Amino acid sequence: MTRPAAIPRAIGIAGPTASGKSALALAAAQRWPVEIISVDSALVYRGMDIGTAKPSAAERAAVPHHLIDGIDPTQAYSAAQFLADATRLVAEIAERGRTALLVGGTMLYFKALADGLDAMPPADAAVRAALDARAAAEGWPALHAELASVDPATAARLPPGDAQRIQRALEVFQLTGRPISSFHGTGRSTGLALPLLALEPGDRAWLHGRIAERFDAMLAAGFIDEVRALRARGDLHPDLPAMRCVGYRQAWAALEADGDALAPGSPAWGALRDQGIAATRQLAKRQLTWLRGMQRTVVTCDAPDATAQGLAAIGRLLQGDGA
Repeated sequence: MTRPAAIPRAIGIAGPTASGKSALALAAAQRWPVEIISVDSALVYRGMDIGTAKPSAAERAAVPHHLIDGIDPTQAYSAAQFLADATRLVAEIAERGRTALLVGGTMLYFKALADGLDAMPPADAAVRAALDARAAAEGWPALHAELASVDPATAARLPPGDAQRIQRALEVFQLTGRPISSFHGTGRSTGLALPLLALEPGDRAWLHGRIAERFDAMLAAGFIDEVRALRARGDLHPDLPAMRCVGYRQAWAALEADGDALAPGSPAWGALRDQGIAATRQLAKRQLTWLRGMQRTVVTCDAPDATAQGLAAIGRLLQGDGA
């Protein structure tokens, strides 16, 4: 199927958590031939279903979804890997005569799609394992101090407990002998021409209410049992990127501290609920900050006609009229 040049092969639907991105994408799938690519650093992990609000089996049967359940929680998934996977999938979906909807809230991935990425070495499992072992023995603040000696610019912008980024910075230095900051702005990969719809609330209190409702629904659906099962595997730990996802990090810590005392109605349960909601609200705030710096068409997600707004914008793009 040949498309006029003005019609995009892919459309982005971004927004903070609980803003209705998936609902808009599913509504679009009822009208147009689309496939959904997840732009979410948590949905890619297998066995993490409730706490990520993963699409249901029925939703995934109704429209093809991609980049969900792709890797084990022991593994890392980088923005570079996402960019390569998403670029390949957009081309494959276009060959099928369909439009890719890139849907999610991991704004670093959207930035990679729009701007490309600096050329840096890929992850090295052996180097990461050695750094993890050292962190277990010495603590991440000690590795942060080491980073400060070889890459003070990067260390200055990272808190001592930011395990994922400290690890990556030390990994790059060990592999190349160069600080990770020296790669910024050099040899960038190519991004995608991606028109972006952003679901943003007019009233932040509306979004906070949605976040609380979603977290309560996750707790009622068995989220704590899901995290218990992940802990029982024996090969996961709280410094893994998967276990640092919002909600999982708080649940892991609560189970570590309270164990069997973590039950509905208990003080520990109430504390976890408060911590999980607060962390999710902070995530939403960061997501909205990212969005303000991006070229986008805003859909007011707390408006009564939010879905109609979003569908109209998608329809204009598919007709080549812009958003």
